[in-house]
Amino acid sequence: MEHVDSIIHAKWIIPVEPDKTVYENYSLTIKNARIHTLLPTEETIKQYKSHETTTLDEHALIPGLVNAHTHAAMSLFRGLADDLPLMTWLNEHIWPAEAAWVNYDFVQDGSQLAIAEMLRSGTTCFNDMYFFPNEVARVASECGIRAAVGIILIDFPTIWAKDADEYFQKGLEVYEYYKSNPLISFTFAPHAPYTVSNEPLKRVKNLSDELGLPIHMHVQETEDEVAQSKVQHSERPLQRLAKLDLLSPRFLAVHTTQLTSTEIEQLATSGSHVIHCPESNLKLASGYCPVVSLMEAGVNVALGTDGAASNNDLCMLGEMRTAALLAKAVAKNAAALPAHSALRMATLNGAKALGLESEIGSLTPGKAADITAINLGELESQPIYNPISQVVYTANRNQVTDVWVAGKILLKNRILTTMDIAEIKLKTNAWKNKIYTGRK
Repeated sequence: MEHVDSIIHAKWIIPVEPDKTVYENYSLTIKNARIHTLLPTEETIKQYKSHETTTLDEHALIPGLVNAHTHAAMSLFRGLADDLPLMTWLNEHIWPAEAAWVNYDFVQDGSQLAIAEMLRSGTTCFNDMYFFPNEVARVASECGIRAAVGIILIDFPTIWAKDADEYFQKGLEVYEYYKSNPLISFTFAPHAPYTVSNEPLKRVKNLSDELGLPIHMHVQETEDEVAQSKVQHSERPLQRLAKLDLLSPRFLAVHTTQLTSTEIEQLATSGSHVIHCPESNLKLASGYCPVVSLMEAGVNVALGTDGAASNNDLCMLGEMRTAALLAKAVAKNAAALPAHSALRMATLNGAKALGLESEIGSLTPGKAADITAINLGELESQPIYNPISQVVYTANRNQVTDVWVAGKILLKNRILTTMDIAEIKLKTNAWKNKIYTGRK
């Protein structure tokens, strides 16, 4: 018998590749941090042995969820300024709060809170855009989660950097320090067309080409953004970005609630990706991303939660369900965005957008063992006719029991193995008291 590092016996395995596939009474073996085999449980028992065997006889194994757009540290602003339109929310509440409170410790503690929440809801990789990317990378690496860390860029000075040169200098220093870390990848993260001017965007384009890094950017999130661009630049944001040659297979356009048919075709032709954040868009009343039209045109559409300050959670299971239901309503078609497509958006499509599809996003032998186990044995998920539908339409984050990243178990029977929840709660409460007192 062959010895492997670990064996997981499951009721169902949903690999995402091939599409719509469900393996029943199957097992997955892990060797050298990678998926080694997927075989019927009877065959696995005969062929493989391990000192670490997990039996999940009421569970579905899915690829670890990929949260393709976050502002992790903003979890400390969860609920701070609810029920407001985007620009009021930003200008009058979030940006002043960031100016007052964001520092090294804030990003450390906020990122820990976010990562704990994401792991407990089945996310194994997140794509972040925030200040102090060095802290985001350090905390993610220590916790064992996979992270795509944004090299943030914005025109105005912040506590992280005073001008474009310093944003680039400090961001590239973080990239150089962590680029050999197998859990940490990078994107360039210019905030938005209305906050980043042309010259820095040209530099982003050149560096992206040189280093092969994706560009991750809020684009056409609201009607106001488009209207302002027409006044300031005499063109829509995507037109401006296209003229700067930013649209490409390395471009990730986040939100995109205001798209014309011509722009949809432009995104498709350029190979750009769209990151859909349905719950944040709904909560801020930003509009509806035309997901079905984008996918029909051939655009890769992935899912993100946005930050907890505007969502207000980081649960990708909830995001999948909302995305599927919203797409049906917008398309006026109950068959639009079926469950298997929503699951693909939350896994393989996110990996593809980040350039990580050869490493993660599906349960395929040879890929990294990033795995999420969901208990479908709960009363609320019964009866089970289609496990994929149950994962998307009935499962919630409390049914996520076990999570592995690169073969290491980070959540075991709902208990985090690399993080101290009590300590995280204490730090979070201390921040809440400071911020609340400071706003009185």
